[in-house]
This record gives sequence, C-alpha cells and structure tokens, in this order.
Amino acid sequence: PFTGAKSPALGLAPQGQPERDQRVLAMVDQMDSEGFGGCTNIGECSAACPKEIPMEVIAFMNKDLRKASLRRR
Repeated sequence: PFTGAKSPALGLAPQGQPERDQRVLAMVDQMDSEGFGGCTNIGECSAACPKEIPMEVIAFMNKDLRKASLRRR
C-alpha cells in the first residue's frame, strides 16, 4: 500500500528520475516478498486499502512498473 503512494511522489520529482525504474522494481519486489500481492488497475485494491490510497496512484505505479519491466529486458 505504502509503495503505491511513494512511487508517484518520487517518480514525478526531477531528482527522482535517475532511479525511477530501479526504485519501482525494488518497491514491487519488496512488496511481493512481504506478501502484499500485486495492486491491479481493476479497483479492488483501492477499495480494500486500509491506507485509502486512490486508484490513480495505484495506476501510476503500475504504469511505471510496466515501463521499467520492458526497459529491463
């Protein structure tokens, strides 16, 4: 949950650009290793989120994750 909130904040800042791909990949890997599972763009994650992270923030993180995953290949 917290991962989704931090990803856009750091990803939009100019000083956050050099590590943007590495950061989102590491955040999602850590989230997976701790058993949070993936946040989808369907909306059930946002509806059930105890931190009330908006769907727009989750979508931003997923977009960054897709881009970073493609660049990593």
